[in-house]
Formats: sequence, structure tokens, C-alpha cells
Amino acid sequence: MNHLKASLFGTFVSLCSFQSFSQATTDFKFDFGSGKVAKGYTQVLPTSAYSKEKGFGFLSNAQIVSETRKGNNALTSDFCSSTQPFFFTVDIPEGNYDVKLFLGDTKGTSTTTLKVENRRLMLEKVITDEGEIATKEFTVNVRTPNINATEKVKLKPREFAYLHWDNQLTFEFNDANPKICGLEITKASDKTITVFLAGNSTVVDQAIEPYAAWGQMIPRFFKAKNVVFANYAESGETIKSFAGAKRLDKVMSLIKSGDYFFIEFAHNDQKAGSGIEANTTYKEYLKSYIQQTKEKGAIPVLVTSMLRRNFNAEGKLNNTLGDFPEAMRQVAKEENVALIDLNAMSKVLFETMGPQKSMKAFVHYDANTFPEQTKAIHDDTHFSNYGAYELAKCIVEGIKQVKLDLANDLLDGLPNFDPANPDDEASFNFPHSPLVSVVKPDGN
Repeated sequence: MNHLKASLFGTFVSLCSFQSFSQATTDFKFDFGSGKVAKGYTQVLPTSAYSKEKGFGFLSNAQIVSETRKGNNALTSDFCSSTQPFFFTVDIPEGNYDVKLFLGDTKGTSTTTLKVENRRLMLEKVITDEGEIATKEFTVNVRTPNINATEKVKLKPREFAYLHWDNQLTFEFNDANPKICGLEITKASDKTITVFLAGNSTVVDQAIEPYAAWGQMIPRFFKAKNVVFANYAESGETIKSFAGAKRLDKVMSLIKSGDYFFIEFAHNDQKAGSGIEANTTYKEYLKSYIQQTKEKGAIPVLVTSMLRRNFNAEGKLNNTLGDFPEAMRQVAKEENVALIDLNAMSKVLFETMGPQKSMKAFVHYDANTFPEQTKAIHDDTHFSNYGAYELAKCIVEGIKQVKLDLANDLLDGLPNFDPANPDDEASFNFPHSPLVSVVKPDGN
């Protein structure tokens, strides 16, 4: 474990046991930089390390600097920046929040990619020209394990170090030259649609590099204030264990009329000892999830699991998921619910890439080619940032194809995505987070 990861995760483990005074506060305005402070804003200096007394501050050991420019606008005439990715956190109660960021430099340029919590992608490569200040907005979900006064989600030991499951909203400012002028956080409207996600390591907000999943990439494609994603997937889960750990109870305690519940399971369910059989218990659990969702007035959406990278001699993918994808298709018809056939789309996607190029979509690294990785990694189940991003685009297309109203909340001007014509990996310029590990996620 590198120094940054140990420091950052250690901070969160120690903070999970308390609630600071700011827990009662849901609206914040921060002015980053050492210059004049905008009226109504709280100043954030490069030295503003997090403390429970303040309830906000920087977390990482990045060398943060501030620069001040001449100008009448106190908010945008100064900023904080770093040559390394840096983290800022705010104590805040569970819920959905609208976030507004002011990015740029009145005397220079900037490039910012913004992730929150467990590397959840919200803004991708925001580039400001010389002298430009960009205002960007998104909506984010903050959660805790609490279901009610007596019940909690049964977290796995590693989850206590995650950058979610706490009363905090954590920002990761990343990319070539991020310059943060201001940050506003306000409670989201009750009318905001929440899209809850259930699944395993192929869906989860993966905490550490080089792993990623589609659930942490998809928020980037949706409009602020309209939609927020609440990703409750976790590595190693089956449709049975997800319910057994009370993750389903947690979702059902929050989901409301008009919300969505995307359900993707199969990779771990198919394994011996899971207690799940495709055409009996799997179907029964799916129908139970669907019934509970409908009882809340929400909209269930089934998502077939993507294929593993398992090619035959003819360059076609073998089905390693047994009858599970077909069982889900049958349930969708029987229950008259929407189905996004990611299984079929992933077959086209990965076969188009072929046996060699598809390795870039999965976690395949030779020894000493990734930080802290002294041995080769060859993983044909879990995805790189590139692979997760392409699968998220498949989900977006699936939302359009099945004509969910959710499609109306996609960002304007998004080009259509054809799995038979994937993005060129060589042109995929995506900044890695500094939290790296070679520990393989649960499940395969």
C-alpha cells in the first residue's frame, strides 16, 4: 500500500466513528484560494486540512498551492491547484445533493476531471481556455449503512475503508491541471430521480485502481438536478447475498415512486455453493426484487451480465454464465419489465475488439507497468477504466433502446454508441486515481 493510500484510507477509518457538528448542515459555499473571500462563502486555503471541528478540508498529502489574480470577482480571482490529484471532503448527512463547481484561471488554462466518493465519475476533462471560468453542475448521492434506528447494512471488512458509507462527501480533483475556484453544495430536490444499482464487482464503484466498473462511469452521462445514481453494488455479491446483507432492505427504505432500480447479477450466482440455480431460485429472487420495487411505485430494470473475456479458437466469446442471462430475459418477459441486454451488447463489443485488443478493456498489465505491481495481472472478468467506460456507454444505449423515460435526462448532444464500433483505446485519455492496489476484487 502506498503512502497516500494508507494516509487517506486511515483518515476515513478514523472518521467513520463520529459525527461532527456540521452533520446538521446541508448547504455549503466554499471559496478556494488565498485571496479575498466571496461574500457568504467559507475560505479554503491550501493548508485547510480536514478536521472534525471544521467538518471540511483537504485529505491527501498532495502539495496544494494557491494563486491569486487581479480582478473584482473574489470567488474566481483565486484558486487552489496541485500537480497531483487531491481530495477534499465535507461532513454532510445522507441524501442527494446538487453540486456546482467553478473551475479555471482568469490568467491561464485548466483541465479537470472530477470524481466523487469511490472514484465515481461526474465531470470528464473540463478544459478551460485562457482566462475562462467554467461553471459545472452535477448531482451526487451520499449514503450511510443505517437503514433505521436498529438495522444496518452488513458491510464487509474492506468496506469500512471505502470513500462512501459515511456522512461525508469526498471530491477527487484530477487531470493535467485542475484549478478549483469555488464549490457549492445544496440539498437536491425531492423530485430528483434516483437510479439505484444492485450487482457485483462488474457494477460496483470500485475503490482502487486499476479496477473499474460501469456503475461508477455512468453518472457522467446524465444531467444535473434531474438524475442521481446510488450504486449499492458490491464485489462478490449474489442476488441472494445482496438481500442477506440487507443491501436490498437499504434500497427499499429509500426508493420512491418514479425512481429506478437496475438489477444485474450472474457472475457469482452461477458458482457452486452460491445456493442459486438459474431457472429456479435466481428467477424467484428476481421476481421478488421486481415485486418490492413495484410496490414502492418505482421502476425495475433488469440488466443481463456482460460476458467474460473467454475466446474460442474462432475468435468468438464462450458463454461462461450458463443459463443465467437467458433466465433473466425470461423473467423480464414474464413480469413485463424493461431489460437491458448487456450480455448481448458485450458480446458484440468484445468480439469486435478481438482477443488482443480486448485485453485493454480488462485488467491486463505486465509486471512493473502499473504502480505497486511487481507481478503481471491477467484478469478476464474485471474491467479497466476504458472497459468500464465502454460498458457504461452500452447501458446508455440500452436505456434508449428500451425507451425508458430516463433517456430524456441524458446530457444533450451525446452521440449514439454502437458496440460494433467501440472507441479507440489509444485515444482514451483518462486520469488514474492515486488509490492503487493489486488486490483483485471478490468474484470472477
